[in-house]
Amino acid sequence: MSKIAVIYWSGTGNTEAMAQAVAEGAGADASVFAVSDFDASAVDEFDAVVLGCPAMGCEVLEESEFAPFFDAVKEKLAGKKVALFGSYGWGDGEWMRSWEADCAAAGIELAAESVICADAPDEEALNACRTLGSAIA
Repeated sequence: MSKIAVIYWSGTGNTEAMAQAVAEGAGADASVFAVSDFDASAVDEFDAVVLGCPAMGCEVLEESEFAPFFDAVKEKLAGKKVALFGSYGWGDGEWMRSWEADCAAAGIELAAESVICADAPDEEALNACRTLGSAIA
């Protein structure tokens, strides 16, 4: 069994709801953390890391907490099971494509297809998050 960290940033609760669904799909070995409550050095304690962040501004990761956290941990993620999820309120998901490209450039191989949804996650999006959690477990 893998020890799984689901780490997210959420401003409206949409990405938090997605994080809970990912953990539900992953099962008992998943722990959910707001990025502000997770120390980057603790990434080493987990076999798999699922990261969630909504699109912000001009379709970028949240810049004050999440982006600095991701920059601090991305070198530690190579070789681990990693997956991404998040919500957006505008655009077409460019922030996720950019985030996936950043992962690839850092040598991070994503273990599952990323999950995105517009605005609040509906049941279809929550089911996709559960499937993501199951795939990472």
